[in-house]
Amino acid sequence: MKNILIIATGGTIASTDEGQGLAPHLNVDDLLSFIPSIKDKFNIASESIMNVDSTNMSPEDWQKIAIKVKEEYSNYDGFVITHGTDTMAYTSSALSFMISNLNKPVILTGSQYSITENCTDAQQNLSDAIIFAGQDIKGVFIVFDGKLIVGTRAMKIKTKSYDAFESVNFPYVAEIKHSRITYNKYIETKFLKNENENELSINTKISNKIQVIKLFPGMNVDIFDYLAKNYKGIIIESFGIGGIPFGVYNISEKIKELALQNVAVAVTTQCLEEGVEFGLYEVGKKIPKDNVIYANDMNTEALVAKMICALGNFTNISDIKNYIEKPIFFDIYSSEH
Repeated sequence: MKNILIIATGGTIASTDEGQGLAPHLNVDDLLSFIPSIKDKFNIASESIMNVDSTNMSPEDWQKIAIKVKEEYSNYDGFVITHGTDTMAYTSSALSFMISNLNKPVILTGSQYSITENCTDAQQNLSDAIIFAGQDIKGVFIVFDGKLIVGTRAMKIKTKSYDAFESVNFPYVAEIKHSRITYNKYIETKFLKNENENELSINTKISNKIQVIKLFPGMNVDIFDYLAKNYKGIIIESFGIGGIPFGVYNISEKIKELALQNVAVAVTTQCLEEGVEFGLYEVGKKIPKDNVIYANDMNTEALVAKMICALGNFTNISDIKNYIEKPIFFDIYSSEH
């Protein structure tokens, strides 16, 4: 039987209401008591390294999870991280960037409802996650509602429904129903374990001096002067395929000024799918592409985590740009994918 470590961090899956609203209180043994049959299929160990609502999850917590995986890597065949849903996609992305040469599955999962509730999706999600953690695959993934999603491509798109997570700009790797797994035959081989694996390493350097700005019509440009003085990195959610206003509200000019002041500026889109392309419209062509980071089809969650990691490791804008624009674990479309 495969040896699986469950790393608990809290979240709705482990929550109960003790008078102040839902908050994480249950431990891993409590969770496993709801799916007793899974213990007959795997050797399961567990450790709780924090017990927080994922709204309170921080980049420093990403570091703790990565370090724990590194510490226990040689002892287990796979890992399950129980996590709140609200920021799970940020954590799965961050782990994908922090952990290198991963040749085992690291599966994040959680639930929309506590495992103690009658209508819960927690039992199925946790069981599915453990099964995937026992597979001969590699990488960081989210398992939710029977779907195996690449960690850098996941987004939470619903607040209440069981199918809360979507794989954006990338297909599901696999689906599971009644414990039976069906892999996407077109991409399955990309996620199989390597026979000759390199030594696992982690890099947990971070800097969270970043800000995400969502453009809206008539946005006051003065905010960019404040950002230039207080932040090292700015992510701009542009209109459509990469539109940045240059008329009365000349945000394009402010982006040029930010770049000259050694602020890393990444431009993405407010649209859920298909990414940005600067050269199609005039409102995109005025962006200084040599100095601005092109987010391609990354989602904002992955871009935030990658920017935080980049700023922790580099100070030169060209180095930050090269790091973020280079595909890591399928976060950006490339011909290799």
